[in-house]
Amino acid sequence: MSSKYEEIYKAHRHALGEPTKTFVDFFTSLEKPEQTVLDIGAGQGRDALFIARLGHSVTAVDLSPSGMMQLQEDANQEELNIKTHIVDVCEFTPSAKFDIVLIDRTLHMLNAQDRTAVLSSLLPHTNSQAFLLIADERSNIPAFTQTLNASTDPWEIFLQKKGFLFAQKQI
Repeated sequence: MSSKYEEIYKAHRHALGEPTKTFVDFFTSLEKPEQTVLDIGAGQGRDALFIARLGHSVTAVDLSPSGMMQLQEDANQEELNIKTHIVDVCEFTPSAKFDIVLIDRTLHMLNAQDRTAVLSSLLPHTNSQAFLLIADERSNIPAFTQTLNASTDPWEIFLQKKGFLFAQKQI
């Protein structure tokens, strides 16, 4: 998995194109300024850069050194508040709590057990009224819903369609 994307990122800057439209719609309608955002599987930063340009602080996590280097270079050039971490998402433990956790087409690259384990490990690192934004394979969404329902904190799903699951923490 990692070597595939590492080679793609080395060969093509901004290889995955524009930010995901459903995430763009969410962030442009968000009425809360300056949120802390955790972008899991950030790649070269197609979502992270857009989000930071809106004034949010982004922590970007990915296994690809090239992707993270390119993202940090772009962030530095634009003076955006983005911190990058080169780490396997299965081994990542956030050192802070976040207002928004975004996972854009990353969890499907893991086996089923690791998918839910990663999601479960991130939920305690969310602030009150935090948002969870997931884009993934449609077939994985029911397991993510079950993971949210099993969480010690209550989550309310407000979007679940076409491979997207958006929820908000209710405390």
